[in-house]
Amino acid sequence: MKILKSHFSYNKRQRNGIFFLLLIIIILQLVFFFVDFSSDEAENISPNKIVAFQKEMDSLHLVELENAIQKPQQFNPNYITDFKGYQVGMSVEEIDLLLAFRAKGDFINTAKQFQEVTKINDSLLVAISPFFKFPDWVNKENKPSIIVQNKNFEIKDINLATVADLKAVNGIGDVLADRIISYRSKLQGFSFNNQLYEVWNLDKEVAAKVLLKFQVIAVPTIEKININKATFKEVLAIVYIDYELTKKIFAYKEEVAEIQSIEELKKIEGFPLDKFDRIALYLGAK
Repeated sequence: MKILKSHFSYNKRQRNGIFFLLLIIIILQLVFFFVDFSSDEAENISPNKIVAFQKEMDSLHLVELENAIQKPQQFNPNYITDFKGYQVGMSVEEIDLLLAFRAKGDFINTAKQFQEVTKINDSLLVAISPFFKFPDWVNKENKPSIIVQNKNFEIKDINLATVADLKAVNGIGDVLADRIISYRSKLQGFSFNNQLYEVWNLDKEVAAKVLLKFQVIAVPTIEKININKATFKEVLAIVYIDYELTKKIFAYKEEVAEIQSIEELKKIEGFPLDKFDRIALYLGAK
């Protein structure tokens, strides 16, 4: 009996602990019995609401997918690379024809000319030509202006034309003649006929008349500036490069230490690709 009594006898502290434990158990049982943990809100969601929510999620997913798809960007077809040509669906032979044409220093100015050079089929031309982006001076030159009816006259070299020669063209006075020659001097000579359209305030109709009598016959020799050795002032002096672009060029040069090819300038953010052929006349990397 003593052994049993020793097992079932508790001191005051132990009895208080047992009492509080029993009290907690009773309270939890009462809470579980009387409190309703179910949610009426979940039960009240109709199937129509679930379907509407699913449709909304699907539409958001579609919008996300559309934003993720890269939309075609406009590009100058003169600067199509092997990879770009592959992307737009050109064959290796067609790309080679384009690169061979450009290697001669010639430029494509219309979608029709692009097809004539590359021999691409009509369906591919229709698909990619809307994304062609030609320089502004090309677009001006391709607009209808003057149709030559009589070619029985001698075309002179525009780089040798004097003020008096230019004034012989209808629409050219002293001011415009001086402006053309002044711009020619800044360029170190016209390298392309269409550079005439860049002369400030020279109407394209009048420029077309000038080109009926004067064109680039002897391409001027322009000594290129080594971009790696050029000063800020020397680069800024180039007609086609403004102050902001000069800063970007020098920032890029500082970043790469040395420019290996003038083609690298195309990597500069905001570089005017439509002027690259002009800028390349004056800059070199070696």
